[in-house]
Amino acid sequence: MKNIVIIGGSKGIGHAILLQQLENNMVYNISRNAPEISHINLKHFTADVLQDALPELENIDTLIYCPGSINLKPFGNLSIDDFKNDFEINVIGAVKAIQKYLPTLKKGTDPSIVLFSTVAAKLGMPFHASIATAKAGVEGLVKSLGAELASAVRINAIAPTITETTLSANILRNDRMKENMTERHPMKGYLKAEEVAEMANFLISKNAKSISGQVFEMDYGIVTFKI
Repeated sequence: MKNIVIIGGSKGIGHAILLQQLENNMVYNISRNAPEISHINLKHFTADVLQDALPELENIDTLIYCPGSINLKPFGNLSIDDFKNDFEINVIGAVKAIQKYLPTLKKGTDPSIVLFSTVAAKLGMPFHASIATAKAGVEGLVKSLGAELASAVRINAIAPTITETTLSANILRNDRMKENMTERHPMKGYLKAEEVAEMANFLISKNAKSISGQVFEMDYGIVTFKI
């Protein structure tokens, strides 16, 4: 049984990861709101990762940082605060969590970290300037820390395309928009949170013991293929 810390496991992809891990692992969830589930293997801590002190935890094998943002605006409508806020949520929060728990992680069993990027960090997409900039920072962090921690802790990132969660509800708000999003992807689909959770499950498992410093695109072909 692993000890897994999930930052942001109360909804979306983080919640899907939490649900998949509960049966076989001890899960410590840290988020502003508690998950709408109780389980003997779940312990929740209410905290805002950017504002509050993170809880002290004695045993950690895995850290998964899930908070993110979808802030889509024309570049001219983005304020400096928009860029700062997206960077803080996606990068500074991850840095704070890693710095807090890294000493404990290093003592864990097959210790690993999973962060989240986006396909927009590689695929030029209009109105994504702020979030793509922030997520590019996440990818840089993964590469740099992967090298620095190579003999101690594995760290990887998942870069999903649009995923059906509450965060993307406005983008997928009706059947027409869902159909359009499906057609935009060469493999004719888009992600469910459970699919992304399965990738996270692989990356923290012993099956991924040779993998670190990598960014895995789950893109339904939108980055890779031109059809």
